[in-house]
Amino acid sequence: MPTRTARTAWNGTLQEGSGQVELSSSGVGTFEVSFPKRAAEEAGGTTSPEELIAAAHSSCYAMQLSALIGEAGGVPQSLEVTAAVSLGPDDPGFKLTGIVLTVRGEVDGLDAAGFAKAAQAAKESCPVSKALTGVDITLDAALV
Repeated sequence: MPTRTARTAWNGTLQEGSGQVELSSSGVGTFEVSFPKRAAEEAGGTTSPEELIAAAHSSCYAMQLSALIGEAGGVPQSLEVTAAVSLGPDDPGFKLTGIVLTVRGEVDGLDAAGFAKAAQAAKESCPVSKALTGVDITLDAALV
């Protein structure tokens, strides 16, 4: 399996500085980062490590859930996955305080119990979930 890379160029202090995160492997974009905007309610056109983790987690989880639904005999027609990643204080600094995965699925061939079982298994086995074992991850999964 390939290794993927991203690069950040940062200038200035934590409070006054800013940076650009480049998704190097794919080349799909460069995004602004700033600590004051990271800590604010409104992102103001910048991304953050938490948003990037949320993107990684939601996409990884969707892939894993799709695979597990297939292994259980179902056919996923659509999966909508949201990951909400929270940041809070720690001593020293900050930490991820929790992740809420919300998935709504349209699936043929599985009932609600089968979907819930696959959803829980995907939460436990997705590589990003495994990497984030130090963070409390909760799951809200339902068929639509």
